[in-house]
Amino acid sequence: VAVAWGRRGGPALLRGAVGTAPVRACSSGAPVRAPSATAQEVQSSGRGRFLLEHAAPFSAFLTDSFGRQHSYLRISLTEKCNLRCQYCMPEEGVQLTPKSELLTAQEIITLAKLFVKEGVDKIRLTGGEPLIRPDVVDIVGQLYKLEGLKTIAVTTNGINLARLLPRLKEAGLNAINISLDTLVPAKFEFIVRRKGFHKVMEGIHKATELGYRPVKVNCVVMRGFNEDELLAFVDFTKDLPLDVRFIEYMPFDGNKWNFKKMVSYKEMLDTIKQRWPELEKLPCEASSTAKSYKVPHFQGQISFITSMSEHFCGSCNRLRITADGNLKVCLFGNSEVSLRDHLRSGASEEELVQIIGAAVSRKKKQHAGMFNISQMKNRPMILIAFQLLGCVLMLLLFFFPPERTLMPFLLCQDALQNPPNSKQWGHTFSHRLTLRASCCVFQKEPNSTFDTKCLEASPVGQVSVDCQSKEASPGSEICSRDMGSSTSVPRASNNLTHTDEEGRAAMVDVGGKPDTRRSAVAGAVVRLGEKAFGMVRQNQVKKGDVLAVAQIAGIQGAKLTSQLIPLCHNIPLNHVEVSLSLDEARYAVVIRSSCQTRGKTGVEMEALTAASLAALTVYDMCKAVTHDIVIEEVKLLSKTGGQRGDFSRV
Repeated sequence: VAVAWGRRGGPALLRGAVGTAPVRACSSGAPVRAPSATAQEVQSSGRGRFLLEHAAPFSAFLTDSFGRQHSYLRISLTEKCNLRCQYCMPEEGVQLTPKSELLTAQEIITLAKLFVKEGVDKIRLTGGEPLIRPDVVDIVGQLYKLEGLKTIAVTTNGINLARLLPRLKEAGLNAINISLDTLVPAKFEFIVRRKGFHKVMEGIHKATELGYRPVKVNCVVMRGFNEDELLAFVDFTKDLPLDVRFIEYMPFDGNKWNFKKMVSYKEMLDTIKQRWPELEKLPCEASSTAKSYKVPHFQGQISFITSMSEHFCGSCNRLRITADGNLKVCLFGNSEVSLRDHLRSGASEEELVQIIGAAVSRKKKQHAGMFNISQMKNRPMILIAFQLLGCVLMLLLFFFPPERTLMPFLLCQDALQNPPNSKQWGHTFSHRLTLRASCCVFQKEPNSTFDTKCLEASPVGQVSVDCQSKEASPGSEICSRDMGSSTSVPRASNNLTHTDEEGRAAMVDVGGKPDTRRSAVAGAVVRLGEKAFGMVRQNQVKKGDVLAVAQIAGIQGAKLTSQLIPLCHNIPLNHVEVSLSLDEARYAVVIRSSCQTRGKTGVEMEALTAASLAALTVYDMCKAVTHDIVIEEVKLLSKTGGQRGDFSRV
């Protein structure tokens, strides 16, 4: 057995010399794996037994005040990425750290060597996307030479994996995690804004061909996006030696609305057990973050990373170094120490060890010391969420201008002028919600062919002209001054239903309404012009299949309507369908969306949101070809169900 003496004064067993750790109970209560035969041989051999019995304790510098020994180091090689995942970064990318401030390959190896000497036996290379760094193969090769390092792993999006993996394996890479959140190619293109699904799948198969066991596939499960693919991911393990790891979505910076996206481990497990009740729980290692299961007779297995519902802070053994050389002792904390600056200022190895030890000793018991996870201040997502709300409201104002409708999309100006960090925002929001545009409600006089009264819309709560009755007459019609036609709306109300008596925004109480079958159909038209239309028809747009991605966007939009439109109810949809067709005469994409449910309120907004987001996606994917694109005719085509009866646009 090969043994090397490290700086701790004790033996450091070389890679492959020892199997797993001694038996201990893991956080989930399941038994851990017993030591391998190799480890037992080491313990029974004369010199090996002597070295193990006289080995120095684990490095005090990598042991925190709660006794956790940090033997696992994650190193980010780059901030860059070749994808633009919508939950990660904007399409145009993010402002990157100057190259001169990033760790060089030599600095990475120097720090890695220091950590390995102190007891780290596993290093994972991350990003950004680590496989776009030109010297990644050389870095793996240099890490492989470090005595005492047992595992060199990489987490990748898989785009470049098939091309680089043979060289990486030869250099010493022995573990792979591949990030993949969907098995639907069109949904993949929608979420990452790039093509590449088939390259990721090719990388997964290449890893299995080269003998990696298991190939870990990381899937972040998000409600409203991919929780409906749980069973498909489990089935993915039937004929391949995969470990599909379902990761609970982790919201940052206290975005309460993001918690709605989290699907808990128990909910996922219940869903899977309904399909495979024979699912078996597997033993886990002492410091494992995963709860592992296996369907009998499947080659692979599944795991759950329960970072939110059942945190594993008590057994955490991880440290992180960012691409610019900062040491993070906890993923959830914003406290960092710049090892790069100390390294470049000429700090000795002993000084670096002292700095690292001080940072590790300050590590909190759980989630950076926050017992309420909503205290996290790691990434300011709240501003992104609020900007999204403002964009949606601006979009609705564009599609439904005030001079053509009674819909009070009046929040945009206040939202943009008074951002959410303004102390006056709530007060301003409540008192400025007034109808700023004039519109008309025409009432037919029963004894006249066209005798009308124009009702001038005053600020909400001050409507006083012919508005004594809460219900308009059955023959009421709504139109705008500049429109020569009107649409019959049964039992229309003169009052705005989404405001209270004082004019403040309020959600309608539908608790007393009966459950009925409801449906709605909406449409939209996107005029592209001859050049862009031809490229869409030939599927030559650089960003991908426009019609397929827009279809997925529309379906996703319908499912997320209550998160985008502030006063909409969260409706369980039974069915959503979005179809897109090409109209060559107008060089246009014609969109039609339909939604169905059985509930207490209608699905008109879901259908309109689906059509609108499909139209916007067509625009987004074609804007590089031309900006002379017109989105028009966004409208409700029909609805059924509800107290106001059915509606159909002739």
